Amino acid sequence: MKSCVRAALAFAVAAAVLGLASQSHATVFAAWPVAGVPLGDTLNAREYPSNTSQMQAAYPNGTVLQMTGRCKGGINLLDIAGQPHRQQRQAIRYRWCEIWHDPARNGHFVAGWVYGKYITPY
Repeated sequence: MKSCVRAALAFAVAAAVLGLASQSHATVFAAWPVAGVPLGDTLNAREYPSNTSQMQAAYPNGTVLQMTGRCKGGINLLDIAGQPHRQQRQAIRYRWCEIWHDPARNGHFVAGWVYGKYITPY
């Protein structure tokens, strides 16, 4: 877990130094757990927002993902964070949302995409 925090902090610092943070919350991660995946199945994290894209990793229910906040259709998880959980889930239910993860568990974090139907806000 410490390596996840260090990697997120390193990304935030790098983005700030490089001027990549155009919005005030662009470098903040939102934690959303995997939920609603059928018994015995996992949520696939993919390289691009498409079910035909290369799979990077698979996560079971309960796994907490680091969400970048960005979802297809112009939705930002941080912008809808104040809404009731039911409304947040409905807003992203049929959208792909970006995560920041370490699929190989070797300290090399990459962006990936998960389907919003299977994540839920804290």
